[in-house]
Amino acid sequence: SLVQKTYSANFPGEFGGGVINLTTKAIPEESFLEISFSGSGDEQTTFSTGYTYYGSQYDWFGFDDGSRDLGPELQEFFDSGARINDPEVDTKGILLELGNPNRILLQKNDWLPVNMSGGITAGTGFDFGDTGRFGVIATASLSNEWRNRRIISQSAINADLDLDSDFVDFVTDNRILVNGLLGFGLELGEHQFRLTNLFIRDTLKRSGLSLGEDLQDNDTDLIQNTSWFERQLLDTQFVGELEFGALSVDLRGGYAQTQREVPFDWEFTYSRNNNASDIGGLFLNTLDPQRGGAIVSFSDLTEDLYYGGIDLTYEATDWLSATVGYAYTDTNRFSTRREFDIRASTGFPDVFGAFRPDNLLGDALIELGFDPEAQAAAGLDPFEFNIFETTESDPAFEAGLEIHAAYGKLNISPMAGLTLDLGVRYEDATQFVNPVEVFTVPVGSQEDTSTFIANDYFLPGATITYEILPDLQARISASKTIARPQFRELIYQTYYDPESNRQFNGNPSLIDTELTNYEARLEYYMGGGDRISVAGFYKDLENPIEIFSSFSDNDQISGFANAPAATLYGAEVETQVTWDLYDWGGFWETKQFLVIANYTYTQSELKVGPDDVTRVLNRDQPASNFFRDGVALTGQSDHLVNLQLGLEDQETLQQFTVLLSYASERVTSRGAAASLPDIVEDPGVRLDLVYRQGLTAFGIPLELKLEARNITGRDHIEFQDNGTTRIDINTWEVGRSFGVGLSAEF
Repeated sequence: SLVQKTYSANFPGEFGGGVINLTTKAIPEESFLEISFSGSGDEQTTFSTGYTYYGSQYDWFGFDDGSRDLGPELQEFFDSGARINDPEVDTKGILLELGNPNRILLQKNDWLPVNMSGGITAGTGFDFGDTGRFGVIATASLSNEWRNRRIISQSAINADLDLDSDFVDFVTDNRILVNGLLGFGLELGEHQFRLTNLFIRDTLKRSGLSLGEDLQDNDTDLIQNTSWFERQLLDTQFVGELEFGALSVDLRGGYAQTQREVPFDWEFTYSRNNNASDIGGLFLNTLDPQRGGAIVSFSDLTEDLYYGGIDLTYEATDWLSATVGYAYTDTNRFSTRREFDIRASTGFPDVFGAFRPDNLLGDALIELGFDPEAQAAAGLDPFEFNIFETTESDPAFEAGLEIHAAYGKLNISPMAGLTLDLGVRYEDATQFVNPVEVFTVPVGSQEDTSTFIANDYFLPGATITYEILPDLQARISASKTIARPQFRELIYQTYYDPESNRQFNGNPSLIDTELTNYEARLEYYMGGGDRISVAGFYKDLENPIEIFSSFSDNDQISGFANAPAATLYGAEVETQVTWDLYDWGGFWETKQFLVIANYTYTQSELKVGPDDVTRVLNRDQPASNFFRDGVALTGQSDHLVNLQLGLEDQETLQQFTVLLSYASERVTSRGAAASLPDIVEDPGVRLDLVYRQGLTAFGIPLELKLEARNITGRDHIEFQDNGTTRIDINTWEVGRSFGVGLSAEF
């Protein structure tokens, strides 16, 4: 892999600060087989108490056995185009399908297991003809990990940060990751071809129980969540690199499909009113908005990406080469989210509200709710169950982005030590988001949720490199780039991110961000891979996209808006130095000491004038409602430090590495309506230790790997602070983690 920090016209126009170029090896020099296993754990989770629910028998593998498939009544409803309250909808049948205990019964696990992972990689290659070679590499891996988080979630009602709610969310995540790769490589003389097929399935089984105070109503709420997040990527890519003397031809094309499915995402709320009329001080869920609730949602997203391109490079002379190219991408997304609120009428007995979720929506109680005679025989007041869909106005969206790009660039060396890289890229893009009507009888106008962006850009890039001395060079670059809004930032549909523990709603009024970039870099190469570089950079951003947040009950809801403008500037120092310890003799004779360090200083500033406006949901609003002039961009830390200290043997596999990272405070989201303080993350200092040792057993080469992560015990901290009062928004103890792995190569 290679990180390219300077923009060049052959890179995509969406270049914010770097591009990672990953090249997969496809033709091994000799046949091999490698098998690996590892185990790990952390202080907060391993052998500790957590929560889970059954789900299905194959959950450990990251695949559902069909238990989360829609039942026939619910599937018929989705297919019919009816609305949930239409008379022809079988409400009882749907409710009987929803209340499966395996999906909603939260259980305590007193002994969470060790994280485990295993993988196998194999490859072979063979020669044919005079100049041909063919190779195959295949790899597969499976990991199953657990994580406990005790999250402090507070929200404020005003700028004084008086509390509106104060919750502790205990969440147990069971993450299962399945990977597979199959690569083919072909060499024909100077020509190389690669076909890479990648499969990734990332599944998260989430179980949560929250306890907290609604300070405005003086209620104590107990909230249970059970979720199953399936994310899957299938990517096929072809690359051809052809050499015809002075002419090089690079071909690429591929297809990728991304899927995200969250079936039966459940939330049950039980409340205690904290007054004498409560039944024994119990938490009750009477299935009404005032006291409790049962909400279930279903979301499904599929995105298809087709891409291709060609680059032609001609070396006219030893001091001049020219490159032209064309690239095409076509992305299409279809996203649905249906959320249903299950309610009981006013006659619902309070005593039933003490039932646990699987009994509250159990078959017996559902049958009783649709049997007036049985209610009367039991001496109960009449009651019934109803289902309300909260997403009728925005259940489904389609989105697309098509980009045609062409570029040309020259690489010129007009004199010894001087190199010019000059180019321009032209991109023509059309991006859209449209609501999809899923009901036979349309609900109403959805014009405010549509997006259409059609722009073309000329994006120049120029880099001048001058060799001051044989081992010292200076580089100056200038460029224009863009950043398009992502689909999830545009689509007006709730998206829950389990990692950040917050909901996002898109803004269909977002527009592209345009960047002007300048960089100057001085690089000194000391030989043997040792180097040091010093750089300064400046960026001017027009219409940067920023995140802002508001709060509803215990939920943080984040949205997106274009700020008028911003500037960003800073400096970077990077070095890699090794010292040979041969002169120390003995144990140290074959060792070398390695230092890799990077420090980045960054300052940024939003530019917001009194007359500036921003569009949110297709309505112009004063930009000052969302942004404050002079504050830093979201996600930007003033100081970033990465330090790697290593001791390694130059003759055998033996490495000991110390990894130290530090990031100063950074804003993760703007405060609501620009009246509340910004939400700030404090990453702090993190220290990791890694040891690798080569071994041999029964003639088999082995590699032992030991890891100790987050030795400093740094917590995840997000807060709001107005100078006198501080509240925690999303804070939890991370704990130290330890791991051991062993791999064998045959």
